[in-house]
Amino acid sequence: MTRLRLASVNVNGIRAAFRKGMGEWLATRDVDVLALQEVRASSDDLAGLLGDEWDIVHDPATAKGRAGVAIASRHRAQIHRVELGAEEFDSAGRWLEADYEIGGTTVTVVSTYVHSGEADTPKQDEKWKFLDAMTERLPALREHNPLAVVVGDLNVGHDERDIKNWKGNVKRAGFLPRERAYFSRFFGAEGERVEGADGSTGPGLGWVDVGRAQAGDVDGPYTWWSWRGQAFDNDTGWRIDYQMATPELAGKVTQYTVDRAAAYDQRWSDHAPVVVDYEL
Repeated sequence: MTRLRLASVNVNGIRAAFRKGMGEWLATRDVDVLALQEVRASSDDLAGLLGDEWDIVHDPATAKGRAGVAIASRHRAQIHRVELGAEEFDSAGRWLEADYEIGGTTVTVVSTYVHSGEADTPKQDEKWKFLDAMTERLPALREHNPLAVVVGDLNVGHDERDIKNWKGNVKRAGFLPRERAYFSRFFGAEGERVEGADGSTGPGLGWVDVGRAQAGDVDGPYTWWSWRGQAFDNDTGWRIDYQMATPELAGKVTQYTVDRAAAYDQRWSDHAPVVVDYEL
């Protein structure tokens, strides 16, 4: 058996994250594959910060200094893909797939950064397009490789357990009923009709929310806290960072951890890394 330790984190700008202590965290975590979102840097920056021991694939955003996703691995990527959705849809910097051979087993890892959106604005229209493209891609991804996992900042809390103050956010992007309905279908039993929070129905896709499966019926554990006020100290957070695995890969999980900083002044991002061990 071979252990795969997969960590995912929205770094909120990797150069700033390293200035604040990300390198020290990474040096202690024995990570095999590291998925990053909101890189906001060049491929040369990534290589310089992470070092020669990592194989890095990177998809920067069309607009310089925005978004950007990457995967760094101790194993060389066999192939990687960046297209998502229709040709005219700009998904640059938001969806990156890579195949890795680890201990004789091929695992497909996707690092994704879903739009944050803003209710009833063009920003939300882009988020709907992205979620539609994800819905179309997930079955094909599982067909490509039954051992696949989509990780990253998905910018949606699926249900009331995922947001501390959920009642005040039902009309805000990130907890809109229509957004949550997509996630009900992602995680619904494959082929069965699933009813979303907005009353819509659609077929379940059968993927597994590893965080919820491991944590059980509890609030959180949250992965993002605003920099403002006492949100972090009071644990007033959102669980919007996921590892979403095929059932075949989810069955190999041995440990799930949210690496929440010990104190506010030790944070190097407003997101905490989500770290999962898979036994291949």
